[in-house]
Amino acid sequence: MRELWEKIREALISALPITVLVYLAALLPGTSFSGKEMIGFTVGAVLLVLGIGLFNLGADIAMTPMGVHVGSGLSKQKSISWLLIISFVLGMLITIAEPDLQVLANQVSSVMNGKLLIYVVGFGVGAFLIFAILRIIFKRRLSNLLMLFYMLLFALALILAVNENLDLLPMAFDSGGVTTGPITVPFIMALGVGISKILGDRRSQENSFGLVALCSIGPILAVLVLGIFARNDMDYTVSYGAVEGSILKAYLVDAGHVAKEVALALGLIVGFFLLCQVFFLRLKKKQLLRIGVGVVFTYIGLVIFLTGVNVGYMPIGYKLGTQLADLHPALLTGFGLLIGILVVLAEPAIHVLNSQVEDVTGGYVKKKSMMIGLCAGVGVAIALSMIRIIFDFSLVYYIIPGYFISLALSLFVPPVYTAIAFDSGGVASGPMTSGFILPFAIGVCVSLQGESAVLRDGFGVVALVAMTPLITIQLLGFKAIVSNKIKEHRAMQRILQADDEQIINFM
Repeated sequence: MRELWEKIREALISALPITVLVYLAALLPGTSFSGKEMIGFTVGAVLLVLGIGLFNLGADIAMTPMGVHVGSGLSKQKSISWLLIISFVLGMLITIAEPDLQVLANQVSSVMNGKLLIYVVGFGVGAFLIFAILRIIFKRRLSNLLMLFYMLLFALALILAVNENLDLLPMAFDSGGVTTGPITVPFIMALGVGISKILGDRRSQENSFGLVALCSIGPILAVLVLGIFARNDMDYTVSYGAVEGSILKAYLVDAGHVAKEVALALGLIVGFFLLCQVFFLRLKKKQLLRIGVGVVFTYIGLVIFLTGVNVGYMPIGYKLGTQLADLHPALLTGFGLLIGILVVLAEPAIHVLNSQVEDVTGGYVKKKSMMIGLCAGVGVAIALSMIRIIFDFSLVYYIIPGYFISLALSLFVPPVYTAIAFDSGGVASGPMTSGFILPFAIGVCVSLQGESAVLRDGFGVVALVAMTPLITIQLLGFKAIVSNKIKEHRAMQRILQADDEQIINFM
């Protein structure tokens, strides 16, 4: 019980800033929210805190241990074929049932078949999970693979440009961001840790990360390939709306839908874990009981969290975007920067990532440094998104230079920073980004550019949120290198100075 209260306290501290910001924004002269809307948002905020607390506790005692056990257990079987086949199936199952992806699919249902998008993205994750595990087995450098696959991404983007179908590009990159959601991240990261412990070498720190990074590329490639064959006349229809009727009824109805989606997600993962338990894990009953309790916490936490986001945050985010769009461009950009920083604090998977980073690196990469880098990166991403919407230009002008910079940095920073940075990009674009920031950006776009421009300008914000941490986290690694060089130089100077003094004293 003490652990639960501690997690809820942490969640309250994390979610309070953005909640207060929304209340303050509601007091601005250009905004007007009804009492019913603010009550619905307040209920959502309470559910958000409770849900994050329960989810974080469940991830600690269930999702992370499950991933570690499965990864190490599969690796001990000494059968690469089975390891890859099971990993592909696992990647598809957890992605198809990922609530974040369901949220995005619902928002693009007016453009394409949502189920088709989910299955295509699931295939992409499963395929690239194979590449991620092969990298660990054959001990390949992550940065080389990232360069190869991102060059392929840019080539496909060029084909889309030739076919005059670039409107699908933002959705494709958003798909890569939302894929790594609150269920997928803890399991896949822990899977990497488990495999790396058995198959890793002296670079096991680097190998423990990178799975999320590669799994984020698969959906982008898959959707871009889908876009090559898609029709060019894609019209987006806004699907956000205020709560009608009873607030309690709205929450209960949505909770029912979310409960089914999360039950499917966790059911597939738990079922897969139980099969592994029967065939090769054979964990003790005490371990299984603890994992079972954690799964219950995870399930309840995710249902509560996603219900609060869907009913309390998405409509408010969209309406806030439509009303704040009339602000001066500089103020709108500044608000985007601020709200991006605060959203990071409320992302549940961020805290899981930061804790695993500090544990795996033995404290070499601190949680505080990670949080600062992520806050800066996401804040800049939202600010850049506001600028893009205001001036109406293609996402390509951000994506290509941004990834070139991040890939160039990977040549100079320690490999562990590159692996952590690319994992961070996927983790940062979690349910708060797809459930609050994306509706906010779409609201701004509808107000400034019209509904017809949403597919081109409104989407893409998740992609930028996934991209900018790649640069900021690697800059932390570059800073660490410079700091170490300065310390070594100063230490050498002190040694030389001491030697000179000894020579003088001897003479």
